[in-house]
Amino acid sequence: MKASEIIKALEALVEQKVPVFLWGAPGIGKSSIVKQIAQKKGVDFIDLRLALMDPTDLKGIPFYDKESHSALWAPPAFLPREGEGILFLDELNSAAPAVQSSAYQLILDRRVGEYELPDGWAIVAAGNREGDRGVTYTMPAPLANRFVHFELDVNVDDWREWAYKSNLDARIIAYISYKNEHLFTFDASKREKSFATPRSWEYVHNILQSGVAAELLLDVISGAVGKEAAVGFLSFIKVMDKLPDLDAILQEKLREYPQEIDVLYALSSGIVSKYLQNPDEKILENILEYSLELKSEFAVLIVQDLQRNAVRMEHLPAFSEWVKQFAYLLV
Repeated sequence: MKASEIIKALEALVEQKVPVFLWGAPGIGKSSIVKQIAQKKGVDFIDLRLALMDPTDLKGIPFYDKESHSALWAPPAFLPREGEGILFLDELNSAAPAVQSSAYQLILDRRVGEYELPDGWAIVAAGNREGDRGVTYTMPAPLANRFVHFELDVNVDDWREWAYKSNLDARIIAYISYKNEHLFTFDASKREKSFATPRSWEYVHNILQSGVAAELLLDVISGAVGKEAAVGFLSFIKVMDKLPDLDAILQEKLREYPQEIDVLYALSSGIVSKYLQNPDEKILENILEYSLELKSEFAVLIVQDLQRNAVRMEHLPAFSEWVKQFAYLLV
């Protein structure tokens, strides 16, 4: 399932406190999706990495109670005591079987030892698939049966929507728009240390912001996304030198229309990024008018990216003209 589809399903299931397990390859944003839902709902979010825990970390430690003359369990401080939220059990199937057993009790009974999960809290878990070259244990059938299971797929359109909202470097968005297959290059059959994922492209954004020396960029970016994607990306960003002045286009002071496909991808992403940084209705009108003379697929790409980012344009005269010209491509 695409991220956008999983988000819709998760929002409903979290509301009903139905436990959910997200499966997926490393670095594709499983934890980010769950955190995003918690933020949208305005509830707390606790992220527990079960692969790093011992069985007693969840159950707590026993202590002698003088009043009852018996041993009780002191629950860990990181488990919620009140309110509403999402308890995210990450790397559940990478945890040792004894830890999974403690988690099983928490998921099944909403309690473990002396601890009871507050009514306002939902449980979501996640983990890599068994063939993803990670350390995983087969999930016991009784535990698996306690979850609704979803497998998260990488989707370029969903990623681009996220990238625009996260102010990711426009050059990265343009490159992935041009070279879709480089968004995710993980191959479990290969032993590569570096490979491209949505997470590692976010690292590339940070690398570009860091001011690392130009002569080191290839090696540094290769360390994040692999050599092939790094070479392709650095070759692509040289295209940015061929771009017309984006600010002049937005201000309706320039009507220059590139013909090269790679330049058009860079131009389209650059226009959308510029607009989202400083939204203005007059500029939006200028963008729509400018797009009327672009190659049709790029005119549609610009408008679809704006609409995915909740930009309303239906009331603008230029949009009526745009629809007359390009509506057939939206069917």
